[in-house]
Amino acid sequence: MAQAGLASNQKKVRRQNAHLVLIDETGLFLNPLVRRSWSLRGKTPVIGRDGGHRKKVSVIGAVSVSPVARRPGLYFSTLPDGFFTAEAVVHFLRDLLKHLRGKVVVVWDGGGNHKGPLIRAFLRRNRRLWLERLPAYAPELNPVEAVWSWLKYGQLANYVPDAMADLDDEIIDRLIALKCDPNVLRNLWDGSDLPFPQMRRDKQGSLPADQ
Repeated sequence: MAQAGLASNQKKVRRQNAHLVLIDETGLFLNPLVRRSWSLRGKTPVIGRDGGHRKKVSVIGAVSVSPVARRPGLYFSTLPDGFFTAEAVVHFLRDLLKHLRGKVVVVWDGGGNHKGPLIRAFLRRNRRLWLERLPAYAPELNPVEAVWSWLKYGQLANYVPDAMADLDDEIIDRLIALKCDPNVLRNLWDGSDLPFPQMRRDKQGSLPADQ
């Protein structure tokens, strides 16, 4: 049922000739995420943190698909030692609309920072933006969750930053690299349960030029 609802949203996106954008937030703690690793025989790897650090870098990410659905795009923002309130989310949406022309459909979860008076006021001022809700308890339908897994459990696993700024820099560098590699980004999308949108064709059956 959840996939059917999102499939219906994707059809609406194609009819509206709109960008499809999925958004999610996460946090990476200053204390490293420890995973199994390789080492020389007899040399147990040691990670130099005491486990008491709860400071984190918050990240908001958006995976987008243009109306012609040629390839996915990635947009993101970080907040060292902070979190994304509704006000910060509005700021991110404002920046996102500067990059995407025409109509934009954003799909996200029902978090408290995704609704309320600030979000509604922003929608009234930006009529080309629509918001759609992900089904409850269905993170597997959001490809941004796959981006977070790639970042946390792959790219930055066992990474020990010296300070918050170092962690922020590493997050930004890895996400910029991912933004510049649409093939990896597409593979991450395909790792979710959400089918990649089909390309739109004109009435003659040909594909339009990329937008």
